[in-house]
This record gives sequence, C-alpha cells and structure tokens, in this order.
Amino acid sequence: LSLGEAKNLPTYPGPNKMRDCYCTVNLDQEEVFRTKIVEKSLCPFYGEDFYCEIPRTFRHLSFYIFDRDVFRRDSIIGKVAIQKEDLQKYHNRDTWFQLQHVDADSEVQGKVHLELRLSEVITDTGVVCHKLATRVLECQGLPIVNGQCDPYATVTLAGPSRQTKVKKKTNNPHFDEVFYFEVTRPSSYNKKSHFDIEDVDEVDKMEIRVDLWNASNLKFGDEFLGELRLPLKFLRQSSSYEAWYFLQPRDNGNKSLKPDDLGSLRLNVVYTEDHVFSSDYYSPLRDLLLKSADVEPVSASAAHILGEVCREKQEAAIPLVRLFLHYGRIVPFISAIANAEVKRTQDPNTIFRGNSLTSKCIDETMKLAGMHYLQVTLKPIIDEICQVHKPCEIDPVKLKDGENLENNRENLRQYVDRIFTVITKSGVSCPTVMCDIFFSLRESAAKRFQGDLDVRYTAVSSFIFLRFFAPAILSPNLFQLTPHHPDPQTSRTLTLISKTIQTLGSLSKSKSANFKESYMATFYDYFNEQKYADAVKNFLDLISSSGRRDHKSIEQPILLKEGFMIKRAQGRKRFGMKNFKKRWFRLTNHEFTYQKSKADHPLCSIPIENILAVERLEEESFKMKNMFQVIQPERRVLYIQANNCVEAKDWIDILTKVSQCNKKRLTVYHPSAYLNGHWLCCKATADNTPGCTPCTGGLPANIQLDIDGDRETERIYSLFNLYMPKLEKMQEACGSKSVYDGPEEEEYSTFIIDDPKETYKTLKLIIEGVGTLEQEHAQYKRDKFKKTKYGSQEHPIGDKSFQTYIRQQSEISAHSI
Repeated sequence: LSLGEAKNLPTYPGPNKMRDCYCTVNLDQEEVFRTKIVEKSLCPFYGEDFYCEIPRTFRHLSFYIFDRDVFRRDSIIGKVAIQKEDLQKYHNRDTWFQLQHVDADSEVQGKVHLELRLSEVITDTGVVCHKLATRVLECQGLPIVNGQCDPYATVTLAGPSRQTKVKKKTNNPHFDEVFYFEVTRPSSYNKKSHFDIEDVDEVDKMEIRVDLWNASNLKFGDEFLGELRLPLKFLRQSSSYEAWYFLQPRDNGNKSLKPDDLGSLRLNVVYTEDHVFSSDYYSPLRDLLLKSADVEPVSASAAHILGEVCREKQEAAIPLVRLFLHYGRIVPFISAIANAEVKRTQDPNTIFRGNSLTSKCIDETMKLAGMHYLQVTLKPIIDEICQVHKPCEIDPVKLKDGENLENNRENLRQYVDRIFTVITKSGVSCPTVMCDIFFSLRESAAKRFQGDLDVRYTAVSSFIFLRFFAPAILSPNLFQLTPHHPDPQTSRTLTLISKTIQTLGSLSKSKSANFKESYMATFYDYFNEQKYADAVKNFLDLISSSGRRDHKSIEQPILLKEGFMIKRAQGRKRFGMKNFKKRWFRLTNHEFTYQKSKADHPLCSIPIENILAVERLEEESFKMKNMFQVIQPERRVLYIQANNCVEAKDWIDILTKVSQCNKKRLTVYHPSAYLNGHWLCCKATADNTPGCTPCTGGLPANIQLDIDGDRETERIYSLFNLYMPKLEKMQEACGSKSVYDGPEEEEYSTFIIDDPKETYKTLKLIIEGVGTLEQEHAQYKRDKFKKTKYGSQEHPIGDKSFQTYIRQQSEISAHSI
C-alpha cells in the first residue's frame, strides 16, 4: 500500500481551523498500520508505504483518517473501505477515494451460524398451527470494541425479542441456544397474543431478525455489531435450514451526507493472491528456471525470457531473485545476465545505467541481502538527523529567517563527512553474496573495456552508491531505517546528503559539473580532495575482491525484529502473580529477549537454541486474540500477545525460521494453555504431558528468511500466463529470424534474441510447463466448485467474492458445454 495524501478535510470548529491527522490501515476493523501524525493541515501528506502478508480472511480493506485530540479520544473524520473483491479494480493505480462517514451501524464484520426449523403442530382440537425454532449456534470474527468483546444475540419475529446469554471476553462466542416462536395460531385461539397472524400465507411476509450486540458497561448502552434478516418464505421448500451467514449493517447504516463533505484520500494498492500447490507440481518449471545461469547464450534462458516479456523488469526481478536466493543460485545467474549486458554496452560511461533485468535483479538482491548491512551502517546517524533537526539548507533562496548560510553549510558538511566515513569503513560488513556479485561485475567490465582503468570501479559504484546507499539516505522509511516518512525539513537535509554521497561515490572526472545548482557545486568544493576518491576506491576494492570472507562479522548479533508486545508471567516465583505485562521484545540471530522498555537491560533472555517450537495459542485459553507461544526446554512456555494479526504472523514466521535448525525441535505441542490443573485442549492433568497436536512450521532447515520457493515459482507461472501473447509473439520472432535471417521485422525488434534456435526450444518448454500448471489450476477450481457449499463456514451466505466466483464458473461450464 502507498498512502499518499488527503485533501480538503473538513475544517476544525475551533479558531485555527487546522487539524493534526493520521491515517490507519485496517483489515475489517482490526488496525494493522498507522502513519505518522501530520500537524496543522487540512491536506496532510503522508507518503508512507506498508507491505504485509495478509494472515486471515477479510471482507474490507479500510483506511480511517483520525484527528488527534490530546485530551479526549481521537475523533474519526472519515474512512475509505474497499471490498476484497474490488481490490483488483484499483490494482497498482493511483486513485483518489472520497472519504465516507463512519457510522457504527455500518461497521460490521463477522459471521453467525444459524439453524431454523418450521414445524406444523396439531392441537387437541385438530387445528394446525406453525411453530418456528431458531437455534443460534455460534459466531466468528466479531469486532473488538475498545479492547473488549462481550457479545450476545437477540432474536425477533413479530413480537418482543428474545436474548441469549452474554459471553464474556470472546469474539468467537458459542451460544447454542434455541428460541421458539408461534408463527400462526389456530382460529379457536381467543387469548390475545403477540403473534396475531391468522393467515398461513402471511408467513411468507414475515422475517426473522438476529442482532448481535456488545454488552457495554458504559453509560452509552450496548454497541451494535451486526444483524441478519431472513424471510420465512424460503422455509416453504424445506422445513429446516442450517447455514453460516455474514452479518450485515443495519438498513439505516447507509445513510450518508453529501459524498464530497469529508475530502478525499489518495491510495495505491497492489494486491496479489497466489494459490500455491505443493512442491512437485512446480518441478518442471522450477528446474527450467534454475538452469538459466548455465544456458548459452543466457538470453535463451527461461529467466531472461521472463524479463523480456514482462511489462516492467521489476515484476520479473522480484520473484526471480527470491527463487535463485532460496536455491543458492543467485550469483551465477546475475553473473551470466550481467556479462551478457556488458557485452552489449558500447560506452563504458553508460555501464549498468538503464533499467535492465540485471540492474533490477541486483537492486532486489541488495534489498534482501543488504537490509541488516544498511541498519548497522546508516541507522544510528539517520536516527540522529531525524531527532536533532539541525538546519542544513544551503540554497540561499530557501533560507529561513534567522538562519546563517555558513552555519548550515558546516552542519551539512559534518553530516556528509560522517556518513561518507561510516560507508567507506563498512567494507568488512558487506554481505558475502553482494561481494561475490560485485566481483563478477568488476571482472566483466574490466575485460570488456580494457583501455578504461576506472570502469572496474564505476561498474560497482553505480550499484552500491547510486542504487543502495543514496536511495536509503533519501527515503530511509522504504529501507526500514525509520518507521515513517521524515518531516519536510529532515527530508530536505537527507536529499542534500544523498546527492553529495551519490556524486562522491560516482568517481566521475568533473564532479562540480554533475550539479545543476550552483550552490551544490560550491558546497562540493569541500570534498574535491584526493583522499575522498582514494577512500571510495579502497572501499570498492574491498567489497569486490574475490573470496573476501570475514567470519567475525557473521558472528555479530543481527537484529531481526523488535517491538512492544504483551506477555504472561512465566511463573518463575512460587507465589508470583501470573499476570500480563507490556514488554519490549527483541530478536537477534543469537537470542530472544524482553525488557521493560527499549533502553532497559533484558529481564529474560532465551537463546535461539532453546526455542523448541513457536505456535499460535487458541483464543479460548485467555480470551485474548493474536496470541502465540514460545516453547522452551522442560515444557516451559512463554505466552505472548501481538498487537494485531499481521504482527502475530510476522513474529511467528521469523521465530520459527530462526529456530528451524534446532536439534531438539518438538514434533507435538498443546494448542491451548495449562490452566486450573489441566490442559484446556486435551484435558490431561500433568503439566509435563507431551503435546496433543502436531507442530506446524515443518520447513527445511536451510530456508532463507521469508522465502518460499514454491510460492515464487507460482508467481513466475502467473506472470508467464499473463504475458502468454508475448511469449507466442517471441516464438514467431524466433521462427522469422532463423528462417529468413534477414533484417528483423519491426514488430519483433523489441525482444533480445541472440540464438533463435535455443530461444525457441526454451519458449516451447515454458509454454508447455505453463499450460500444464494452468490445467492443474482449472481442475482444482472445478473440484473445489463441486465440493463447496454456499452457506458453509468458509463461504457464508453474503460472501460476494464467492457469488462472483460461482457466476464465473457457471459461465465457464456453460461455455465448455
């Protein structure tokens, strides 16, 4: 998600009219991300990106704009809610959305499981009357309101409503309560009744209503969570009916004011959904891709062809790099495509300057492999720049009142000097995979342009300075160096530093000519000394030398993740309270620790080798959502609650992967807690009873963090499938080139085809592999379509995406008939 800006927000009723606003991202009503606060603005610019794996099903992706209130609860200005099935409409397009009013009656999530039974009863006098039994079984996924959910249901027919018991502290309540209603009464019945319906035909006009409420102890009364209205006429066909339903907003939930009242929000949403099969399905396509580095020429390989047919090279680079990294083939692959690109380059000054597949793949590799390297090198000084706010503006036109140009220049010079020094001294920390790639770039460039002695440096500096350090300084939030986009003043400082560092690293002959602005050229004179050029060359020599290994650097603790969560006391003290407390958690490749706050000493440290399993914890254990457990030797368990579902998934994934190689990993675990003398899951009484459920996370021990090879192959299959017309066109081009070998036809000249025969062979294999996978997907969908019941727990009645799917499937089957 890219959260751009909001525009024309309503003015604050106070004298200054401005607002302090922030934006949240929600899956249904669960907040998973929050931007920084933009103060005193009605058109706040956020400029923040958020990426997450979506860990559960959802109905709406929602964005709320809040106005911060220091004294009271922050107030909601408006929201944008996009239905899951509409996300594809806005995929990767900058879109302005009108903000809508937020109405408690229209904020609905969750589903309810009901059973209805209409039966005829013959009275003593022989007259027939109808009775309706409504059984409210359970609900799932109700919203948590102000940190709690104590739900109950009311059921109404034509008279007063009946109410279930309140279920405390759960958003997945089990009610299993039955309510009986008299629908028609015998004509001899003379006692005045609430259900005064004489005619059996009237039944068709009646509806049963089920409302869900959150029992609140506040003076404002109970909160509405959603409703369901079902006409009784559908019970005419079948006297009993049982199904899951999505809760709906109240009928009046759609009342809204004029749509342009609240302003608008600019968003760019990129949403992909991949359905991944098990590994063996992907073997032919995966093997074809992994062979790419050995294919001669490399332009005839499957990976290079993907780069040729994709609309943007970035699309191809992301899954390719992840796949090759996962299987340890990234260095030979990048060496092969870089070598081919260098051979095609005519001028040493333009080496690796385009947005080619090579440059995009190296960018992506640096992002994945170099994230920790950036953290240790740049984060301390970037944090300082963001916190201290020293004035560094050196454009005389932009100087603020009271600022001194010389002082600002000196502030900027000191920052540039410090950042330049930490970068050029960081050679030994550069990840091995990056060094191996830089070595092959350097060799290729030196061999191709033997007369240019500097090309061995510029080939490497164009990546490490131009596409790695400079962008990270310019936009630290995109490289996880800061949580948010910096404020305008800091952003300007970072822009000036980034420009200077980029020029210092480029080693071009006339530095000052690089700058369009005269004030930058003047400032650069500070750095026009030979010692800076020498430092850059020494650094580039170190990171691009063959066989550079520094085992000490690998032994340094690498920070993988940190943040506040809530944990339950582990009961170390005999009489200590086992209560819940907020703690700062930190995970490195050596240990998992928690402390009271970020700056404190750890209260507890768990070595990675002592993590025997990391699993979710059933909500019923403590009536708390998003909980997981870290199981240690002697069955000691640390119970932790994350802030939301996305964060819980992130922590479970990274803890599982970092402890994957532990020799004593468990194979079974308890999905619930040990409370009141027994395990809630299997009811065993001994606290050291072995687990009752197989452990999840059975991943191979050598897995790279966050990379799933099958999933990346599925993504590549999807891309090939999407660009199938281009693959077929490329096949035609091979035929035309090899047959006529004359001048290329204009329509085929967009492809690089060095060897038509080899390229044609590979294309044939790709098209076959993609066709086979396409058939597997189609068969899977047909089977699923046959087995899936509308109204089941997975597809409740009211599931629009499933209704669309059913419509598509019936069209496909009608077409095939």
